[in-house]
Amino acid sequence: MSQEDIDFKDEPILLKEAPIQCDKTDSLDSETYQCNQCGKVFSRSSNLKRHTELHSGEKPFHCNQCGKAFSNKDHLKTHLNAHTGEKPYHCNQCDKAFYQNSELKKHNRIHTREKPYHCNQCGKTFFNKGHLKTHINAHTGKKPYHCNQCDKAFTMNSNLIQHMKTHTGKKQYQCNQCDKAFYQNSELKIHIRIHTGEKPYQCNQCGKAFSQRSSLITHTKIHTGEKSYQCNQCDRAFSNKSILVGHMNTHTGNKPYQCTQCEKAFSCNNSRLMHMKTHNGEQSYQCHQCDKTFSLNIYLTNHMRTHTGEKPYQCKQCDKSFSVSSNLSRHMKTHTLEKPYQCNQCIKAFSGKSDLMLHMRTHTGEKPYQCKQCGIAFSLKGNLSRHMKTHTGEKPYQCTKCDKAFPWKDSLVNHMKTHTGEKPHQCNQCGKSFADKRYLIKHMRTHTGVKPYHCNQCTKFFSEKSSLKRHMKTHTGEKQF
Repeated sequence: MSQEDIDFKDEPILLKEAPIQCDKTDSLDSETYQCNQCGKVFSRSSNLKRHTELHSGEKPFHCNQCGKAFSNKDHLKTHLNAHTGEKPYHCNQCDKAFYQNSELKKHNRIHTREKPYHCNQCGKTFFNKGHLKTHINAHTGKKPYHCNQCDKAFTMNSNLIQHMKTHTGKKQYQCNQCDKAFYQNSELKIHIRIHTGEKPYQCNQCGKAFSQRSSLITHTKIHTGEKSYQCNQCDRAFSNKSILVGHMNTHTGNKPYQCTQCEKAFSCNNSRLMHMKTHNGEQSYQCHQCDKTFSLNIYLTNHMRTHTGEKPYQCKQCDKSFSVSSNLSRHMKTHTLEKPYQCNQCIKAFSGKSDLMLHMRTHTGEKPYQCKQCGIAFSLKGNLSRHMKTHTGEKPYQCTKCDKAFPWKDSLVNHMKTHTGEKPHQCNQCGKSFADKRYLIKHMRTHTGVKPYHCNQCTKFFSEKSSLKRHMKTHTGEKQF
């Protein structure tokens, strides 16, 4: 852009200059000029003059393309680069370029890992001063940026600017590879990485890479164990604020995220997004070792561990490890014996909400997982997976002591006890021992008289499921032998 393009509002004459009020001091090295309003010191009187305009609020230099005004000519010139697209300041360690030299300096700290700004309340460090100021608001609860169209307030001005666009509904940044549009250019850039597969942010502890810096920051907390977001209604803590917000909805029962194609609602947006893919049948992530496809990359990542055997989530109280973090969280409750989820139809309680939901199916009779080959339905997805092996004949678990093989790992574990003679499950009423815990549970019913299996066609009850099945044939007329 030429000099003529810079509009100074018909060459405005600066306001009549009043003498710069400053303290001129002599030092051994050179003269310095001090601002008498804030105490800053400058080596040149021209720099002090420019600085005093910040206090006066005077902005005589106007951009003729967007109307923004600036206190000095250099700032206007830098701003004009945003319109022309010129980025004269180049990073010598990567291919990024910037409109302003100050932005380049901030960017260089990503390479040097320098974080010169420290929070004196929690010790966190930051790349730039603005991030520290925003962080301080998290301690004070201050939200200085208010929306003038609703009652929302924000800790960061950028969040307010982004929020204001939700009132206008305008999404001016369009993806040229799909039909998605975004309020901010930065959101579009992040979205584009879905198409390109670019993941520029890499964890230096495990090598995992991410498309967003925020995702890397959240991920590193898995290694450090940091969980700085505490629920004020229970003792759970989370590494990510959005997870805490979703968790709080489980206390209030609030489900603000509504599916646009059915009546289902969800407590967190991630659950809604995952659910939406069940409508469009999107399965974009494919395993390269088998033919399975997944709607989310995280599902593929978890699935790949069934091939590699990787179990990166280690319990700190015992030697157990898990392939997914949710299984570790559920396991940790076995150490505390905490069971906050109570069934309202029987006396059972559970350590996890999902366990309670699965248990409720024993009362409702719900069996949502059906075998496509024989029609048998199951209340648990895992039971359907186990059942499918009866059709395929697959027996991947081989005994090392004999030639027997089993379709399920727990069957092999129980079988191994026939070789060792181990019977670790003992009845506390008669002293009888069993190799398999299931046999102990059945045996205990001979003492308690509990008969949990009820015939829905007559009033009879049975202590074992097999006895109920045998009895049902008396109603159907089917021969038992």
